[in-house]
Amino acid sequence: MTDPLLAEVRRARTTDVPGIRALVDTFTGDRRLLAKAMVNLYEDVQEFFVAVDGSEVVGCGALHVLWEDLAEVRTLAVAPTAQGQGVGSALLHRLIENARELGVHRLFCLTFETDFFGRHGFVPVDEVALDVDVRAELLQSPDEGVAEFLDLARVKPNTLGNTRMLAQL
Repeated sequence: MTDPLLAEVRRARTTDVPGIRALVDTFTGDRRLLAKAMVNLYEDVQEFFVAVDGSEVVGCGALHVLWEDLAEVRTLAVAPTAQGQGVGSALLHRLIENARELGVHRLFCLTFETDFFGRHGFVPVDEVALDVDVRAELLQSPDEGVAEFLDLARVKPNTLGNTRMLAQL
């Protein structure tokens, strides 16, 4: 076991976006994360928390609210040099805390990292139960992550091999 990293977990700032982008790019080649345009990262910066070691972004994660009681954990990533040191857990705990502050009761993720999320209370699910009216509203969203959540055919190539997981808060 390596020594714990002394990283600070905080809300992301616009100056963190290049570091978030570099981190995301680390995991797009093997499809663990989807590529994100810089403009999208800047647009979504308020959803992100980062773990920083000095001035280096060594972890990131976002919380995207889908509906009144439902949010998605997105883009949770830890630099290879910082893995196994509690950075991912610290970020996920902060995202869960943020979800609770917002009044969200269910957290969803699509992931290859089932063991990690399982240790944090997420369980595999085939689908997330939604009211018919809520599903109809969500279908109007242009957000690709919402389309992935709804398991729409047009995004199936993005989700191949991922496991749907849900945590009740």
